[in-house]
Amino acid sequence: MTTHQTFRRVTAALVTLVTTVALTACGSEERGTVPPGAPASEPAFWRGAWAASPQAPGTSAENWSAEGFSDHTLRQSVRVTLGGERLRIELSNRYGTRPLRIDGATVARAAGKGAVVPGSARPLTFDGGGTVTIPAGGTLLSDAADLPLDAFDSVTVTLRLSGATGPATVHRVASATTHRAKGDHLSDIDGSAFTETDASWYFLTGVEIQGSSPDSRAEGAVVTFGDSLTDGTRSTRDANHRYPDALAERLAATGRPRAVLNHGISGNKVVRDGGPYGEKALTRFGPDALTERGVTTVIILEGTNDLGYTSDPEVSVDELIEGHLALIGKARARGLRVVGATLPPFKGSSHYSPHNEAQRDAFNDWIRTSGAYDAYADLDRALADPGDPDRIRPAYDSGDRLHPNDAGYRAMAEAVDLDVL
Repeated sequence: MTTHQTFRRVTAALVTLVTTVALTACGSEERGTVPPGAPASEPAFWRGAWAASPQAPGTSAENWSAEGFSDHTLRQSVRVTLGGERLRIELSNRYGTRPLRIDGATVARAAGKGAVVPGSARPLTFDGGGTVTIPAGGTLLSDAADLPLDAFDSVTVTLRLSGATGPATVHRVASATTHRAKGDHLSDIDGSAFTETDASWYFLTGVEIQGSSPDSRAEGAVVTFGDSLTDGTRSTRDANHRYPDALAERLAATGRPRAVLNHGISGNKVVRDGGPYGEKALTRFGPDALTERGVTTVIILEGTNDLGYTSDPEVSVDELIEGHLALIGKARARGLRVVGATLPPFKGSSHYSPHNEAQRDAFNDWIRTSGAYDAYADLDRALADPGDPDRIRPAYDSGDRLHPNDAGYRAMAEAVDLDVL
């Protein structure tokens, strides 16, 4: 019997053991517990509507994170996947080296190109004040702001950063345009002062919705957790064509609207830390995914980089499976439904070798047959070229034989059986 076959045979027992250990570690915490730092009295009907996982600063060549900001106004636009009457934002200084001073913040309806819709801007406060300092390593929620939104509305968050921030907590691959202006332009309506642009998000890691709109009473949210295939690498910028975006649109179109929260990080791995590509999934799963309010389901799509990137020591398929079992246990300890996804084809890409392909096939076989997950989404078969199943279908290929294009990301979303959520 091979090592892999033996591992599959004991999977069910390991799932039970890992879940029991995770439940013990979590003590009396239940799903829906407010994130650390938030008042325990917060009403239960706050729901996540948009999310991005924070990352450590990168190099000055790729974005603004290494140098940070000084006497700048920063504008970032995101699309919520759930509607409501009020919102609040989450700001993270998780990877900052000094306290982060916010000298003013607003939220408004996005008008594009750094502009906001006239009359829609609302000041954001923090414990009643217009300014706030977030300690290094800290995360903070704003107070509620009245701004009625429908699902798939885009909102613009503007931050005034007067002092030097130092290296900035970032989400590297936003697939969206961030705007920056020198000086104080917090109250600007048009975008003429915001002449600098970038494609990363800074400090902003969440938007939560509260209220009585029909969407706010939707079923529990879905967290999509993974690497670049979840993050939406090589999708069209500012078009919201990542697979989690398409999944939220599918749910709404069927009359079952649910928030879909994207916690993908491009380059991320399950069992190895990735420097600027984020802490390993085993470390970040809790603070990123399991602190979200109102979540009932997590979809996990991760392992391509563990198998495809050279590391010392090499990540074996059994080690990757063990990592997934740990993630399953953590999610079930919070009462969440857990859906696993097979790893899509990568033949012809920088990740490919006959050995890596054999590892991918073995891992996908485990996803399909072990029963470790509550359900699975077969993204491998959804994207595979019928003439060469180890290769991504040309119509879905962004050009690097690894990442889908917009059509491929939609095909991924369509491969998720909505009933299993």
